[in-house]
Formats: sequence, C-alpha cells, structure tokens
Amino acid sequence: MLAAISTRCRPMRRVLHLGTLVSVEARVRASSAEGSSHRLLNSWQRGFLSDGDDEAARAAILENALKGRQPTDLMLRCTVLDAQGTVKSVSGQFTKSDLCAEHRLNPRDLRKIDSRIPNLVPTILTRKEAILVNILHIRALVKADAVILFDSYGSVDSRLHSVFLYHLEHNLKQKSTSLPYEFRALESVLVSVVSALEAEMVFTRHLVGGLLAELEDDIDRDKFKRLLHYSRRLQSFMNRAKLVQAALEEVLQQGKCIMTSFDGPGPSILITCFTFPLSTSMDRPDEDMNNMYLTDKKLGVERKMEDHDELEVLLESFDKQVEEIVNEAETTISNVQSTQEIVELILDSNRNALLALDLKVSIGTFGIGVGALVAGLFGMNVSDILPDLGVKT
Repeated sequence: MLAAISTRCRPMRRVLHLGTLVSVEARVRASSAEGSSHRLLNSWQRGFLSDGDDEAARAAILENALKGRQPTDLMLRCTVLDAQGTVKSVSGQFTKSDLCAEHRLNPRDLRKIDSRIPNLVPTILTRKEAILVNILHIRALVKADAVILFDSYGSVDSRLHSVFLYHLEHNLKQKSTSLPYEFRALESVLVSVVSALEAEMVFTRHLVGGLLAELEDDIDRDKFKRLLHYSRRLQSFMNRAKLVQAALEEVLQQGKCIMTSFDGPGPSILITCFTFPLSTSMDRPDEDMNNMYLTDKKLGVERKMEDHDELEVLLESFDKQVEEIVNEAETTISNVQSTQEIVELILDSNRNALLALDLKVSIGTFGIGVGALVAGLFGMNVSDILPDLGVKT
C-alpha cells in the first residue's frame, strides 16, 4: 500500500520539481535580462558602446521609460484625511481608475502625481470637485470634505512629511476660523512649502557665509571647489523657488478675455481675448479662482464671480514670502559672484607679480650672460699679449 502511494506520488514530485526549475529559470532569465539592460545603459552613458549595441541601448532606455506605465504599476499609495481632519488611511493602496472615478478626474490629471521622476515644475490645478497641488515634496488632492496625500516615489524626508501631516491635521480640526475646509488644507500645504524653502535657504546661507569668511583669510584650491559647489546649489535652489512663485502667480494673474468694441466710420468691430494682469479694471474676474471654493459649490451656494478675496489674500501672502526667499537667494548669489570676482582679481595680481619676477630674473640672467660673453671674447687673447710685454705667465 505504501509502495503504491509512493509510486503515485513520484510523478507529482517530478512535476513539482520541474515547475520549480522552470520558475527559477524564468527568474534567472528575467534577472539576467534586467542586468544586461542596466549594463547597456551604463555603457551607453559612459560612451563605450559600439554602433551595434547603440540600438540595444536605446531599446533598453525605452523599456525602462515605459515600465512605469504598465497596467500592473497603476497603484498609488495615499494618506486620506476626512472632513474632521482625522487620518482614515495611511499609505493605502489605490488604483488610478478608482481615484479618477471617485473624484471625477481625468487620467492625465494624475500623471504628474504618480510619476517616478521628480517633477520640477510646481502646479496648482482646479477641477470640478477638487484642487490638485504638486509643489516640491507635496502632492495632494484637496476636496471640500477630504484631503488625499500621495506618497512621493523615493521620498526619504519622512520628518518633513510628518511635520506637514501634523500641521494639516491641526489646521483641519480648527472650527473657529472663517476659512473653508479646502482653504485650510491649501494653507497647510503652502506653509509646509515655504517652511521647506526657508529651512534650505538658512542652511545654504550658513554654508556660503562661512566659506566666504574663510576666503577672506586664505585662498586655496579646495575652497574654490566648495565655492563652485555652493554656487550651483544656490542657483538650483533659486530656480525651484522661482518656479513655486510662478505657480502662485499663475493662479493670481491669469490671462483674461475681455470684450471691447471699436466704433469707426465703418461697421463696429468687436475685439476679444486680450491678456492683461489681474489688477486691470477691465478684466473679467478669474473663473478658476472662483471654482476653488469647493465647499460653497458642494452646498449649492451661489457666489459672485468677483468675490474671491479670501483666496486672493491667502495666495498673495505666501507669494510675498516666496518672493522674499527668492530675493535673499539672489542677494547671496550676488555676494558669491562678487567674491569670485575679487578672488579672480587677487589671483590675476599674484600672477602678474610672478610674471614680473620671472621677467626680472630673465633680464638679470641675460645681463650676466652678456657680461660673461664679453669677458670671454676679450679674455682669450690676454695670454698671447702678455709674453710680448715681457710678462711671464
């Protein structure tokens, strides 16, 4: 009986063993293919590929670029806060299709949020039932009764995210303020963004100030390398701050369509769609800013098109703060450039001094050589003249 059972189980063991071998072989092939693609990419970046491997490297780049767009990768990790400011879900898994269907979004609206490549251009987008915010380390979907925070891919600054989440919870739970739910969430987002910019500016300013003080006492090669590194870092920071400022100003100062009639000797001409800043009195009020009042829209409260003073004041206050940070960064960059120019002048002066010393040494050497030549020309006949004069040599 036992022998029969063992005999029947042997084919099953073989099948299982064969399946294990096949799966292991598939994994090995996949890993080897992935490793070969990475090797091709590294070789292509270093410029060591031949003409035959160039096409393979391009195919590997295209494969890696399209890997994040496969249907299996359409999952997003989100942290959800309800209308009372309580966290309902932390790093929950949601599909893009479910998010688009639930919040009435288009798939293209989530492309910048779920992208694996960090986005350099901040955006604030207004949709039917939500506000999409993508600024620096924050990617959020703000609604009239909920806030969804998208976890950034590869984010390592968990402390900054924790501080922002704590401030967001505290701000959403406040009932004494007159701001609606969505503006309190937007305020927390902008506070976190400005705080991150200020912290980075203070840290960079401390590094640059210490280096400039060191350059006043001593100039060497290592300090020049550090100055170049800090200069690039400052330029990158200023570009990011300017992009944040541009995102805020885009909401505040969007182009408007106005209608103006021109009466002449002929028929009247109707001219439309001129672009003016927000402060122009002939502008039609910004429709997008009025659509950002999600709570009133949800409750069915009718608003005047020009009644968006709360949002305008909120955005202008943070716009001024970002402008101050940009001005401070520009001032620091100007100080770095001035120091570089002064150091270059000092180095040019030292080089001119060395060239003058080299010229003096060359002139002195030339004079000594000419004197030795003259002495040699006259000295080789002295021994022949002395015997004729009766002088014994």
